[in-house]
Amino acid sequence: MTKYEIMFIVKATLEETALNNITKEVQKLITDNNSKVIEFKDMGRKKLAYPINKEINGFYYLMNVEATTEAIQEFDRRVKINENILRHLILKTESE
Repeated sequence: MTKYEIMFIVKATLEETALNNITKEVQKLITDNNSKVIEFKDMGRKKLAYPINKEINGFYYLMNVEATTEAIQEFDRRVKINENILRHLILKTESE
């Protein structure tokens, strides 16, 4: 398995319960595909550099994962469909 760093931004207009559901769903996308979440950080609410879909603020999250290529592809596909996730970025980290 390969190590990845994933950052995603969720709409700031969501209620706390909806926000918690999204973060659990995102982590579940990784764990359901024979991969694991090493670290999950809530980086808080921040102002976006530019408006995205009329949103000016967002909640930033950072995940370090050990995942298969298939898990990352499925994660990417499902996050693109989710309207509450404004942006996401997947980076492959260097092997040790």
